[in-house]
Amino acid sequence: MTQTIPITVARGDGIGPEIMDACLFILQEAGAALEIEEIHVGELVYLAGNSSGIEPGAWESLRRTKVFYKAPITTPQGGGYKSLNVTTRKTLGLFANVRPSVSYYPFVETKHPKMDLVIVRENEEDLYAGIEHRQTDEVYQTLKLISRPGTEKIVRFAFEYARANKRSKVTAFTKDNIMKLTDGLFHQVFDEIAAEYPDLENEHWIVDIGAAKLADTPEAFDVIVLPNLYGDVLSDVASQIAGSVGLAGSANIGEQAAMFEAIHGSAPRRAGQNMANPSGLLLGGVMMLVHLGLTETAERVHNAWLRTLEDGVHTYDVYRRGKETGVSKKEVGTREFAEAVVARLARKPQQLKPVSYGHIGTEASTSFPVPTAIIRPPHKKDLIGVDVFLHHHDRDPNKLGEALSRVNGEGLNLLMISNRGQKVWPGGAPETFCTDHWRCRFVTGEGQQITNNHIVRLLQRVADANFDFIKTEHLYNFDGEPAYSLGQGQ
Repeated sequence: MTQTIPITVARGDGIGPEIMDACLFILQEAGAALEIEEIHVGELVYLAGNSSGIEPGAWESLRRTKVFYKAPITTPQGGGYKSLNVTTRKTLGLFANVRPSVSYYPFVETKHPKMDLVIVRENEEDLYAGIEHRQTDEVYQTLKLISRPGTEKIVRFAFEYARANKRSKVTAFTKDNIMKLTDGLFHQVFDEIAAEYPDLENEHWIVDIGAAKLADTPEAFDVIVLPNLYGDVLSDVASQIAGSVGLAGSANIGEQAAMFEAIHGSAPRRAGQNMANPSGLLLGGVMMLVHLGLTETAERVHNAWLRTLEDGVHTYDVYRRGKETGVSKKEVGTREFAEAVVARLARKPQQLKPVSYGHIGTEASTSFPVPTAIIRPPHKKDLIGVDVFLHHHDRDPNKLGEALSRVNGEGLNLLMISNRGQKVWPGGAPETFCTDHWRCRFVTGEGQQITNNHIVRLLQRVADANFDFIKTEHLYNFDGEPAYSLGQGQ
């Protein structure tokens, strides 16, 4: 008797239930011995008063099965509702998001018929830490957090994934010409780890020109590894220029669990009409089968899906009319598309390249290798100053600099003032526009160290002078090197 593998399934909202039904039908008809535990997430859970969109009891199933197959959900507007995806990824430690972008030309329209790349996106940190504040009448902030352990895990994952899946090159995108510490760390770690994989080509692009190259010449890339925000944006771009976001599946991989899904939304206006294309969720399901070691079944489903496209059996979103009817031969609904895939489970495509997962093996760790974080001993850390952020309405930086200099003391002296990152005192340009949000940098003399108590007393002097301080950031040297962004004149 075949042993079943437990998975947790959420049917989602909008088109979610019907495309999940179609996908489970295909997977089970292909011989995937899956034991389904269903949980409820999404809109109704949100509206029942759970701001995360997932009931507390659902975590028990996820921790037991360690595999989550999730249809798209609807997040209600307003009300402080949290992203279910972000909550799930962070709670379960799903640090790697894997999104293949492949063209299926000529059966799906695209300007890039040779496109075949994979975007590996860091999934837990960066701006998606979600730490935001309104600090003044005019200025809001969000914190971009990049960690060395998080970066090491995602970069090593990308190289190991490339190796396991017979890819030849790994590319990193960052903006480290501007964000020299955060994106600079990502680039530095990428270079360090790339040196350990001499069998794989590596390269780095600044994200803006890299994105332009991706849009223009995607066949120049193979595996791309990115911080969270860039990866989120560019994986959607890549999927769309390959043919359609609706055809893209996604894997979220962690040390203890994994989640598989489509990258598109719940499309409530198409719900219940038997129109939706289940392909993105199905390809997410194929990735799930590979993760579970069911590589033969994954191969059978994937090739049958390719053959269905090739035979011109298409849902409305990719069906091509008029002069191109030679490509699309039959427009079908969700259920009929699933039945067409099942009818082709013993077939392979003839024009599109058949897939093979035989090289991956049967262990989940070989298909999605999961490196563990390396925790290093602490560095020598010296406190040498502080940035004090003020909410101050007078727009004259020279008046502010003169007044704030009077709080100098105990070796902490005002060095400069900036506004939205631009130095405005001393020696600022009169043309620079200033808001009501000011960064005021106090530093010690060379070689002099301070303690937190010095900063506490400085802040007391700032408050006594009737300045509204709203935030501080300590300035440290790590191993003698400045560990903060330097202003002009330093």
